[in-house]
Amino acid sequence: MSGNLAQKTCTPCQGGVAPLTAAQAKALLTQAPGWKLVDDARKIECDFRHADFAEALDFVNQIGALAEAEGHHPDIKFGWGYATITLYTHKIRGLHENDFIVAAKISRLPGTAKSR
Repeated sequence: MSGNLAQKTCTPCQGGVAPLTAAQAKALLTQAPGWKLVDDARKIECDFRHADFAEALDFVNQIGALAEAEGHHPDIKFGWGYATITLYTHKIRGLHENDFIVAAKISRLPGTAKSR
């Protein structure tokens, strides 16, 4: 698990593989600026701020298109001026390289002003 994550494509996860360890997740997190480990390093999350509801909705729609193209889908919470994106691999109840691939790609979308 190395290389430029934003250049990779998600691979289907059928389950039966161990989730990443906290150390492995921390190493991959360096390629997803602004994202943080949550839930005892079983998930990654990032908060994004936007000017208004329409801008947040547009951003969420971009993430939806990206998620469909990658076949890997985040949990999304959004409202007026914000979007909170959470990634983990449901089948393994933890993190997989796919989560970091999608996070790295989300971080490159237009309008990705992150909350720190």
